[in-house]
Amino acid sequence: MNAIKTEKAPAAVGPYSQGIDTGTMVFTSGQLPIDPSTGKLLDGPIEEQTRRAILNVEAVLKEAGTDLSKVVKVTVFVKDMGNFSRINDVYKEFFTDHKPARSLVEAARLPLDGEIEIEAVALK
Repeated sequence: MNAIKTEKAPAAVGPYSQGIDTGTMVFTSGQLPIDPSTGKLLDGPIEEQTRRAILNVEAVLKEAGTDLSKVVKVTVFVKDMGNFSRINDVYKEFFTDHKPARSLVEAARLPLDGEIEIEAVALK
């Protein structure tokens, strides 16, 4: 097993890795909508935050030698389930023909008081 580390996604905000590569599968840690170039949490519309979180997941996957087309499971944590359809509108931009299994859960509070956090499991 190898820890994944890339500057193209935000650094971990705690004692964990951005992801783990088992050789056959990649598990990403939850990715907040943090701009990796500034280290700042986005506070714009949920669409912008969703896009950034998915791009962060994608960067971790790419560092491990895989991509979104090989994702088998996504878990989305949101602060407000009222944003469900707006999140889906952006999600569909990344997962068109390939639709991995997914859970979307409303959480009372996310790290850094974020509004969305996304994690994924992908094949190599």
